[in-house]
Amino acid sequence: MSRTRIAMLAALALVAGASGTSLAAAPDDIGAAAVPCTVDYRVQNEWSTGFTASVTVTNNGAAKSGWAVKWSYAGNQQITNGWNARINQSGSSVTATNESYNGTLGTGGSVSFGFNGTYSGSNAIPATFTLDGVTCNVDDGGTDPGGPGEPGEGDRVDNPYSGANVYVNPEWSANAAAEPGGERIADQPTGVWLDRTAAINGAGGRMGLREHLDEALAQKGDGELVIQLVIYNLPGRDCSALASNGELGPTEIDRYKSEYIDPIAEILSDPKYASLRIVTTVEIDSLPNLVTNTGSRATATPECDVMKANGNYQKGVGYALNKLGDIPNVYNYVDAGHHGWIGWDDNFTPTANIMKEAATTEGATVDDVHGFITNTANYSALKEENFSINDTVGGKSVRESKWVDWNRYVDELSFAQAFRQELVRVGFNSGIGMLIDTSRNGWGGSARPTGPGASTSVDTYIEGGRIDRRIHIGNWCNQSGAGLGERPQAAPAAGIDAYVWMKPPGESDGSSSEIPNDEGKGFDRMCDPTYTGNARNGNNLSGALPNAPISGQWFSAQFRELMQNAYPPLS
Repeated sequence: MSRTRIAMLAALALVAGASGTSLAAAPDDIGAAAVPCTVDYRVQNEWSTGFTASVTVTNNGAAKSGWAVKWSYAGNQQITNGWNARINQSGSSVTATNESYNGTLGTGGSVSFGFNGTYSGSNAIPATFTLDGVTCNVDDGGTDPGGPGEPGEGDRVDNPYSGANVYVNPEWSANAAAEPGGERIADQPTGVWLDRTAAINGAGGRMGLREHLDEALAQKGDGELVIQLVIYNLPGRDCSALASNGELGPTEIDRYKSEYIDPIAEILSDPKYASLRIVTTVEIDSLPNLVTNTGSRATATPECDVMKANGNYQKGVGYALNKLGDIPNVYNYVDAGHHGWIGWDDNFTPTANIMKEAATTEGATVDDVHGFITNTANYSALKEENFSINDTVGGKSVRESKWVDWNRYVDELSFAQAFRQELVRVGFNSGIGMLIDTSRNGWGGSARPTGPGASTSVDTYIEGGRIDRRIHIGNWCNQSGAGLGERPQAAPAAGIDAYVWMKPPGESDGSSSEIPNDEGKGFDRMCDPTYTGNARNGNNLSGALPNAPISGQWFSAQFRELMQNAYPPLS
């Protein structure tokens, strides 16, 4: 999306609706003291006949227990569906009112909602917005309402992605732009992976953490900007997948703290970076392993049993949350697997409980957790549009199909929303938000089904209609046929802070054959396209692409296939 935020003075600017454009008040140009409210209207995604937009409203006046935002379109835009607000349209006039759960809007508080729409011709951004009848983004000559809750440098907001641009990693962007057609997505924001200690200062000629933060400040300009960091170096890392093993042994928790987390925390604490919103994704593929891959289960590994016994996953995550959570502009999101991993009854609540355990050890508290992220570096479809978990065929539930296999969730959105509720139930704060990694879960192209399969049986019904085209839902390495998913966007659905591309598309999950390296990354047969599987993928073929490099390195063939199979399609 564009990194340009559009300032409005008393005479509002009208901006053409290019993908990622926005309309917002610029605090440096219009004194926040005299602006009763601001509206950031952002076109997140656009194609020839439609678009997705998000709206963030900030109230600088008296606190409200309910709200209504109104605007009018200059063109023929028609809103088709929305989320986080009740949206009604009459002709060109639109009114968005609060849902029952987000009516409270304090002084300095913000609320976000979004919608899909259609149009033809131009898709100009509306010129005027009102909040409860008061025109926003215009200096009314008033005085600063002041008071607690007014956002400022270092103060956390409810959703860090709302009203903000997101950092574009110039190294990833250059790799993407160098591929044929890659310039179409080279300006998309992706995560910066700190997957070993050397990455903090830069390894192999790549940018270090400070260099990324300095570049983020340059991209930020006068607006708000999120930079996404993946904290990923636990001792005994990823005990069930050799391709992402790390540099630290199972017992080296002290090195993890002193050589990895402490230096990261020191850099992020630098006042120079206090104006950035820093989102951390904390230790992917760790805590769920302690539930699903230990003990007497067929999926258990000796390495995961060791990590469950020594508790170093919980200690490491807790320490990271504690140290990073003390930094006012850091937003910690803990990795929460995906629906095809912990969506089953015997995994769902135990995983939430072990996350609560990790978040309350080593000095951490639930207040150090801003939210959770699902589907990180995975391929689970965002929405299975051709069937739901409630469907039946011939008197049998789709849960009885081979693919669903008694899971209670068929896609990531339904899982993330349900798991959020479970996390709140076990003791996390009710305001937590979820992120969903959509970098590789589009599953478009010619193989994408257009409707449900034949109703001969639950299996034919699911197999013919499922968007996720993996051989088995347990397959995770460089999946053949995958495509780019939804583009990064803020507040796309209830309880979801953002869709993100935390895994940079085109970076390998692991090597197809053993490749010696100095990064501690092993060879996992699940990355070998000839491998016939294990209990964790139902003893199926791995579905991996051939000729892949080690994890994190650029994989041109994968990137090109992701573009080819993108959904929504690339234009």
